[in-house]
Amino acid sequence: MLQRYDYFSYLCTQSRIEMIDSSILQGKKAAFFTLGCKLNFAETSTVAQELMRCGVTKAAKGEVADLVVVNTCSVTEVADHKCRQAIHRLVKAHPGAFVVVTGCYAQLKPQEIIETDGVALVLGNEQKASIIPMIMEGMTGAHTVRTADIKTFAPSCSRGDRTRYFLKVQDGCNYYCTYCTIPMARGRSRNGSIQSMVEQARQVASDGGKEIVITGVNIGDFGHSTGETFFDLVKALDEVEGIERYRISSIEPNLLTDEIIEFCAQSRAFMPHFHIPLQSGCDEVLKLMHRKYDTALFRHKIEKIRAVMPDAFVGVDVIVGTRGETAEYFEKAYAFMESVDVSQYHVFSYSERAGTKALEIPHVVTPQEKHERSQRVLALSTQKTHDFYARFIGTTRPVLLEHASPRKTFMNGFTDNYIRVELPNMPDKDNQVMQVKLGDFNKEGDALCGEMVNVECEM
Repeated sequence: MLQRYDYFSYLCTQSRIEMIDSSILQGKKAAFFTLGCKLNFAETSTVAQELMRCGVTKAAKGEVADLVVVNTCSVTEVADHKCRQAIHRLVKAHPGAFVVVTGCYAQLKPQEIIETDGVALVLGNEQKASIIPMIMEGMTGAHTVRTADIKTFAPSCSRGDRTRYFLKVQDGCNYYCTYCTIPMARGRSRNGSIQSMVEQARQVASDGGKEIVITGVNIGDFGHSTGETFFDLVKALDEVEGIERYRISSIEPNLLTDEIIEFCAQSRAFMPHFHIPLQSGCDEVLKLMHRKYDTALFRHKIEKIRAVMPDAFVGVDVIVGTRGETAEYFEKAYAFMESVDVSQYHVFSYSERAGTKALEIPHVVTPQEKHERSQRVLALSTQKTHDFYARFIGTTRPVLLEHASPRKTFMNGFTDNYIRVELPNMPDKDNQVMQVKLGDFNKEGDALCGEMVNVECEM
C-alpha cells in the first residue's frame, strides 16, 4: 500500500526500481519473520505486499526461500537474544537465501548483525521505506549495512493473515524515558497527514476490512509533522464509511485526553477498548523513569473511562524490577495496581540497555526478585481478566469473527470490548460482525464460549 498513500515516496522508490533490472526478483520465493510490536507486524506485511507486486511469491511452510526478510525488535536484551536466535535459525532453514535484517535491532546494532554468517543486508528503520530497491541493489552487490538518522515517515496499512488491519499513523518518540532505547531505534516523533490516514482507511473499507487497529510508537503525540492532533485524527477516521471498528493501540495516559475518552464513548466506530502504559504504580519509580504523569493522573484516566464506558476493556503495560525499584517501592506499586479497575496487565521485566540513563540509577534488582515480582503481577492480571470476562457471561455482544480454518472445530472472535469468544466453526461467517450470546469459559479458560444469535449485528 506504500505507493497508494505516500505518492512522493512511491515515485522515488519506483524510479530506483526502474533503474535496476527488476527481473532479479521475478519468481523468487520469500519468507518473512517479525519480532516485537504490532507496528513491526504491520510494516512487515507492507514489505511483503510490495515484494509480491514485484513478482515475488511467499514460500510455503517447509519450503526453502530465495529471500528472507527479518524485522527485528530491541526493546529488551531478551528481545535482542531472540533476534539473534531467529536470524541463525532462518539462515540454517534457508541455505543460500539472500537474508535481509531490518528493524530496531538492526538500527542499534548493525555491525553485530552483518558479521553473522549468512546475513547479506542490514537496513535501519529509515531504509524500510525503500527496502525493495535496496534488496535488488544488494542482490547484485556485496554484503552491506545501511543505516542513517531516522527522519522520514514510511506509511503502512496491512492485514497480513489476520482479520483486522493495522494502520500506522505515527512513528518515533520525543520522550526519553530512562529505561528506553526507542528514540534511538525509531527516531523522533513524526507522522503522515490525516488526509492520508483517511484515504488508507477508505481503501481498507473498499477491500472489505471491518476493523482497524491504530498503531504507532507514541500515537497520542500524532501531529508533529503536520500541525494536526490525534483527536482530529480520531474524529476524521470515525467518519469513514464501511469501517465498523477502530481500536486505539497504546496511548500514553497524559496524551489520552478527557475529550478523546468522551468522544470514543459516543462515537460510531471507536470501540470501548484502551491500552495504556502505566509502567509503575509507584510515583517515586515513575520519576526515576522520567515518565510524564503520576499515579493520580493515571487513576483519573481509568475512572473517567469507567464513568463513560463502564464495559470498556483496559489493558495496561507495567515494568517490574527497574533500577531503583526497592522492595518498598514495588509493594507500593503492587497496591496501586491492585486498586485500579483495569482488565489486564502486560508485564515486562526490566532489562539493562546500553546508552540509557537508567544505568546511572543505584539499586539493582536481582533476577530472582524480578521473576518473583513478575509472577505476582501476572497472577493479579489473570484474576482481573477472569473477573472482567465473568461480568459479561449471559450477555449478548457484537463479535467480529476471525478467519477460520476449515480443518478446525472452533473459530474465534472478539467482542466490541475485547473479550475473546470461541464458537463452533462457521467459515461462511468470516469477517462478519454478529450478535453472540456469551456463555461460560472454554476449557483453556482464555475465552468465553459463544452462541450465535440469529440476527446479524448492525453497527
